[in-house]
Amino acid sequence: MAQFFTVHADNPQPRLIKQAATIIRDGGVIALPTDSSYAIACHLGDKRAQDKIRTLRAVDDKHHFTLMCRDLSEIAVYARVDNQQFRLLKANTPGSYTFILEATREVPKRLQHPKRNTIGLRVPDHRITLALLAELDEPLLTMTLILPGETMPMHEAEAIRDQLEHQLDLILDAGACGVEPTTVIDLSHGEPQLLRAGRGDLAPFGLD
Repeated sequence: MAQFFTVHADNPQPRLIKQAATIIRDGGVIALPTDSSYAIACHLGDKRAQDKIRTLRAVDDKHHFTLMCRDLSEIAVYARVDNQQFRLLKANTPGSYTFILEATREVPKRLQHPKRNTIGLRVPDHRITLALLAELDEPLLTMTLILPGETMPMHEAEAIRDQLEHQLDLILDAGACGVEPTTVIDLSHGEPQLLRAGRGDLAPFGLD
């Protein structure tokens, strides 16, 4: 049964953030708020937890995860970023975007696009999630929390507990968040390409 932490949205309690990080390091799968909607997350290196998320979402191995990073320098560890890409990332992170970039050798093959060697990465604009990423000192492996058969992501912790308390290890409650997923932009082929319109503004990329 999932633990349920009520975390202050503006000043996350360090004790609860440390406990959440421990649960993740121990193989837990958690639900956490972001600047778009709730996401499900686990430790980057934990294949068992990764498979559990796929089962929960009812998706196959062709549905990709996103590496949730705490800042631009962490993105640069896991993705190859040229000068043009760097400028776009710097101007638009943190924010409600997922960027598709060429993966570095730091990214396990099981997380990369099988044909293109790319990976999705994002820096969320949410204090709780950023505090957790800082405590972990590494990215989280994440997916938007959309239940099988649904089209909209979940956005309230109590509803998540009602439906998933026996499938998750922890739910972080910071009140309701949005119901729009991130905007997904492919930067791996030079000019930005829109893969999914979401919460993030398209104008900075000339895609509006």
